[in-house]
This record gives sequence, structure tokens and C-alpha cells, in this order.
Amino acid sequence: MNKLIASAELALADIAADNQTIAVGGFGLCGIPEALIEALKNTGVTGLTCISNNAGVDDFGLGKLLQTKQIKKMISSYVGENKEFERQYLNGELDVELTPQGTLAEKLRAGGAGIPAFFTQTGVGTLIAEGKEVREFDGKEYILEPSLTADIALVKAYKADKAGNLVFRKTARNFNPECAMAGKFTVAEVEHVVEIGEINPDHIHLPGIYVNRIVLNTAPEKRIEQMTLKAEA
Repeated sequence: MNKLIASAELALADIAADNQTIAVGGFGLCGIPEALIEALKNTGVTGLTCISNNAGVDDFGLGKLLQTKQIKKMISSYVGENKEFERQYLNGELDVELTPQGTLAEKLRAGGAGIPAFFTQTGVGTLIAEGKEVREFDGKEYILEPSLTADIALVKAYKADKAGNLVFRKTARNFNPECAMAGKFTVAEVEHVVEIGEINPDHIHLPGIYVNRIVLNTAPEKRIEQMTLKAEA
């Protein structure tokens, strides 16, 4: 099966809809599916709940969807790089569910594995635990965290074959496999596409069974979130 679609716009045209939950891979601006985010913005869909480690910056990544007010809720770990995010949240225009980073990864992994919830020590005794079931195991308290799934997952990989088997590159893997697994329909943006069989099975990071469509982006921007240079002597 050839899962390659001619463009990001075509890949989303018949699946994006208002009020969906979207899982988006990436860590900061590393490994984000920038072409798919732009295509999602251009669909004009609204009322989105976005699950992502962070909300991008003001003019890049998910920050583009915040600028157009297409997101109604963010489920994230870190949101400190986006002034528009801050403005919308403080004005009551945006709902936010802050989730510890490891817990967010496990929520997505569990959702993809069909596990409805799990117990974790992370967040015990904090605001994170409010309203959640607490149980004791071996003398320690744990809180029950529900898993996460999404209507659509948008992820970024380095390479794919036409069956959707993915290879990620170094730290750009981050949350992408977990998002892909948690999505009911997953679209992967990749930099290289090869024929089926060209990727050594031992080198595949995510099997194509989790990927419904792939789109090619041969020139991703790969913007650095905060450029830090050594001061001149």
C-alpha cells in the first residue's frame, strides 16, 4: 500500500473537522510537523483540543493556530515561550491542562496501547492530584491518570517507506511515536520517502501500522527556539 499523499493540504482535507482532539509531535520546535500544522491552520477548523508537549512560539509551530484562535484547549507540559498563549489564557480565552512531561508521554503511550488509565507517583500532593483517585502501593501514594487518545495525530519523522514505516532522527523523535500511536488517524510528515523494503526492519522506529498517510517535506525550516551564542571576548 502506498500511503504517500501529494501534499499536506490534501492529507488533511477530508479528515480535519471542528472540535477535534489533535495530538502533535515535537519538543519545543524540535521535531514538529511544521507543514502539517500550516495545512491544519489553512483548513480553518476551530474548537481544537491540542495535545502537545508545548504550544510552539508566537509565529511558529502551534503558535500559528493560537494566533488564529483555532485552539480552545491545550494539554501540555510547558507553555512558557508563547506570549499569545499567555494572553489568551489570562483572558479566559484558552483552557489549559498542564501535565507533567513524563506523565504526558505515558498518557499517550497508554492510550495507543489501549490502556485506559495508570497509577503514578508524579503529582502526588500537588494541584495535579486534585480530583483524582489516590491509592497506596507498598506504602507510597499514587494518583490515577487517564490515558489520552486523539482523533488525528500529526507527527514528524526523518524517513518513511511508502507503507508508512518511520525512522526518526536523534532527539527529533521525542513525543512523535507516542502521538502517532495515540491517534485514531495518523499523518506523518517526512523528509525522505523510499520504496517499501529499502529500510532495514531493525532500523524502523515506528511500524507503518500506526501511520495512515505520509507527506513529503524536503525543506523543513528546523528553526532554533532560542539561539544562544558565546559572547565575544
